[in-house]
Amino acid sequence: MNFGYREVCLDHDTGPRHPESPDRLRAVRRALKERHGVEYVAANDADLDLVQAVHDADYVESFREFCADGGGNWDADTVAVEATWDAALASAGLAVWAAEVSGPAVADRDTPFALGRPPGHHAVTADAMGFCFINNAAVAAQAALENDAERVAIFDWDVHHGNGTQDIFYDRGDVFYASIHEDGLYPGTGAIDETGEGDGSEANLNVKYQPGADTADYLAAIDEAVAPAIEDYDPDVLIVSAGFDAHEHDPISRMRVSTEGYGAMAARMRDLARDCKAGLAFVLEGGYGLDTLSDSVTTVHEVFDGYTPMEPDDDVSEDAREVLDRVEAQGFGSK
Repeated sequence: MNFGYREVCLDHDTGPRHPESPDRLRAVRRALKERHGVEYVAANDADLDLVQAVHDADYVESFREFCADGGGNWDADTVAVEATWDAALASAGLAVWAAEVSGPAVADRDTPFALGRPPGHHAVTADAMGFCFINNAAVAAQAALENDAERVAIFDWDVHHGNGTQDIFYDRGDVFYASIHEDGLYPGTGAIDETGEGDGSEANLNVKYQPGADTADYLAAIDEAVAPAIEDYDPDVLIVSAGFDAHEHDPISRMRVSTEGYGAMAARMRDLARDCKAGLAFVLEGGYGLDTLSDSVTTVHEVFDGYTPMEPDDDVSEDAREVLDRVEAQGFGSK
């Protein structure tokens, strides 16, 4: 696994009490150094035209000017400083690098992981929200499409629904979006019956679990809904919006995914990409417990270095089974 990283992503300083802090990347890099000693790729900034292919140009200019004026609170949760513009372009550029080096025309691919911030999956077409300014995964998908890919799939396992990614591609058929997320959490979107419209009809899959869903429930969602749907879609590139805040010890969610569970999910994505003959790329989203975030990222890396994660002993919960039955009724997957 190759990692992309830029020092400028640390300059997006959200303040000492904000959960989306530069310490997140510091913790991940420290853990990778202690356990693996990986090297990093410093990718170029995302091209502005590429960003504006998924974001409204007036919004992008407003964001740039907001940062140039010193930043502040874009909304109650979403904080910018002057350096946030450069950090956001760098973070999007890292995601583009990940998509491009995993593209269908690339031989002997080594799975890339873009370690950027600010994260992106809440950034909608014409607004920033939820700590996010530029939708990194969406820009990466667009980059893949403008190269050799005809279809891209994005799987979002962050505990929050990626409303921005859904918004950008909801009526497009060239990107399939799938998300597993916690019901009742920000931003409140991602209902099971939100399945796309127009050209994007049946290209949007939401698994909205009740609080307390655990590793077995997440793996069942992948095995029974997400993986079959993506395999049917047959993408050229699969992008994982990899948030780690569904972890059982993350401070801002109530889900119970284990560190080993993230390894098991990563292994399933590896196998799915192989079955689809698709490139595979990971893009960092959330995860706010420094130890759980760093341990989970390193476990994902170990999976691609030959480690076989433990499978859970638990059965799928009744709540999860009910949700998966509702997802199946929308036409996605089967038991």
